[in-house]
Amino acid sequence: MPFAELNCQQLVELVSDYLEGALGPADVARFEGHIAACEGCREYLAQMRLTIQALGRLPEESIPPAAREELLTAFRTWRKS
Repeated sequence: MPFAELNCQQLVELVSDYLEGALGPADVARFEGHIAACEGCREYLAQMRLTIQALGRLPEESIPPAAREELLTAFRTWRKS
């Protein structure tokens, strides 16, 4: 039985897990299948990789709680607007 395809919103929600190697094989296949067919998401993934490379890893403890919540809200809702 083939796996359901991801839409762009779902891909955005999974990109961090993908980059961290935290997705299972079925989700990796769905993610990579979408990337292969969607230029916009390929570009988004490339931008995320460049951002991570440029900024390195920011320890969560160094982010004030209010700023952390604001960032999380922004990331969760950016495609909904």
